[in-house]
Amino acid sequence: MDKPVEDPQHDGRGVLYPASLPSFHRLPPPDAVAHLVRWFWIPEWDLAPGRSSRQHVISFPASNLVVEPGFVALAGPTTRASHRDLTGRGWAVGALLRPAAVPLVTGTPGALRDDYLRLDLPDLHAPVAAAMTGDLAPETRRQRAVDAFAGWLADRGPSLAGTDEAALLANAMTDLIDGDPELLRVEQVADRLGVSVRSVQRLAVQYVGLSPAAMIRRRRLQEAVELLRSEPTTDLAAVAADLGYADQAHLAGDFRTVLGFTPSSYRSQHRESPGDS
Repeated sequence: MDKPVEDPQHDGRGVLYPASLPSFHRLPPPDAVAHLVRWFWIPEWDLAPGRSSRQHVISFPASNLVVEPGFVALAGPTTRASHRDLTGRGWAVGALLRPAAVPLVTGTPGALRDDYLRLDLPDLHAPVAAAMTGDLAPETRRQRAVDAFAGWLADRGPSLAGTDEAALLANAMTDLIDGDPELLRVEQVADRLGVSVRSVQRLAVQYVGLSPAAMIRRRRLQEAVELLRSEPTTDLAAVAADLGYADQAHLAGDFRTVLGFTPSSYRSQHRESPGDS
């Protein structure tokens, strides 16, 4: 199954308060690693002394490989919203990994849930950091960093033709779950892929680290966040119905469990864009 065409720069999902973001860019992967990376993301910030910016995120159900100024880290799949306080001056270059890339960095993604594990990868860190700290125009700097990151992945990842069949099926599973709002049950995903429910569950555990049901819930929750932010007057019961929730109470339950607050409180506060202090 072909990977759907995306415009990562205009996909706002995952960020709870976009107005509080520093400079933030999502760049598409080069063709050579499109089966390994969904997109690259690059935040850059330069805050005055004593100031901080809290970034709230509801991550995609996936792992991220991240290069920061001093190290490389693997962010495992998350079960809840997270935040990070930015201070001073800094940057990061992250790769939102597709399932086929996960075996390159870990054999047990589920063991890294909600974790941020530092990795000893100097051959990745050096070229990406050199690109990000070079005296170049911002767009050139970011593209060179992505090219260096992609080159590292291409050297270590199998070609598309040689990629394990199960890994490609895991990619297709993720594309279906994330891209089709009509898919609300694992049985529907299995039917579309032409495999058993048990096979879908095994793929999710092996290549994502979350259950397929959790992946479906995450997509619906991200969509709910987007709707409440873009259409703040929308009736909450209508949002729940549009996204396939049994009722408004189930939507509110997902919000409280993963985000820690209710849909109504998010709708009333999101324009305040909490984060700068």
